[in-house]
Amino acid sequence: MPVDRLLPTPEARDLIELTRDIADRELAPVAAEHEADGRFPRDAFRTLGRAGLLSLPFDPEYGGGGQPYEVYLQVLEEVAARWAGVAVGMSVHALSCYPVAAFGTEEQRGELLPRLLEGDLLGAYCLSEPQAGSDVSAIRTRAEKDAEGFTVTGTKAWISHGGQADSYTLFARTSDDPRHGLSCFVVDPTAVSGLSFGAPERKMGLNGSHTTTVNWDGVRVPTERLVGAEGQGMQIALSALDSGRLGIGAVAVGVAQAALDEAVAYAGQRRQFGKAIIDHQGLGFMLADMAAAVESARATVLSAARRRDAGLPFSQQASIAKLVATDAAMRVTTDAVQVLGGYGYTRDFPVERYMREAKVMQIFEGTNQIQRLVISRHLARG
Repeated sequence: MPVDRLLPTPEARDLIELTRDIADRELAPVAAEHEADGRFPRDAFRTLGRAGLLSLPFDPEYGGGGQPYEVYLQVLEEVAARWAGVAVGMSVHALSCYPVAAFGTEEQRGELLPRLLEGDLLGAYCLSEPQAGSDVSAIRTRAEKDAEGFTVTGTKAWISHGGQADSYTLFARTSDDPRHGLSCFVVDPTAVSGLSFGAPERKMGLNGSHTTTVNWDGVRVPTERLVGAEGQGMQIALSALDSGRLGIGAVAVGVAQAALDEAVAYAGQRRQFGKAIIDHQGLGFMLADMAAAVESARATVLSAARRRDAGLPFSQQASIAKLVATDAAMRVTTDAVQVLGGYGYTRDFPVERYMREAKVMQIFEGTNQIQRLVISRHLARG
């Protein structure tokens, strides 16, 4: 059932209604088929871009929607409740746009952002490597500088939209300084040579969202594609990840809500021992706990978003939101399978897909163990 949302403006309410309409008409009917076949949903991103839903949290001067993060995350949740893979792609796309929007020059913003925000171009975020996931300081991909630009050599791993994206936000080492040795670049794959991609990973879920290695074999990147100052990459990457964690938190809430809705609908129809199974206290209490987990996760994500919108520090709260929401999604989707019993274990019902999709949300954008480390370090600093 649609969530009864508290939204700050009539425009925000209209955006939610628009999102629900598009998601119900264009996404929900084809999600299961695309996921089963592993088909990349490029048309879905174009549809969302034309509707203005890829641009919501960005500056209107460059084609953005000028919406607060609180609203953007609720739009993301609505999409995730119909098709998690597309919602994850929206979050990744926003993550790839953020460095240019926050640290780029006026020329870079004017050149790159409008086409990205309208969905004409799709972005990818190249940070992780085979040996460098949560430990950004372990990145080995190098960008060697000369008079005409940079030559990039290395391998990126677990890259969403790999081989499909039109723009790659790349983090590469320009010096050996552990904290100030990374730099950020935005690379057009059609304008370079030496860029290649591995086959899509064979994943447990989110199969429509292609995840690949990206190989940089002497790729020439012009100086004007450096974002921010040379050596500022660590700051840019970690700043972007704070917002990205809120995006994944919202996606997790959407998946959990979808699983809860499916479980409640089934429990109201399925009868055992003369009454609907939702009326059996043991199962009714399980559904109540699931509902409490979804509401708590949503509140935590939106609380962190409001801090971001107010210009307050939100790194700790972003980690808490990602941790709480993704752990809740894993628990709620697992319980939804239990509510449906044997049917929940079959692909005739969507809850098994929700459970598989929820699992990875505890892993990417920093594992939940890393989130606990981030939170504890904030607490230690006081």
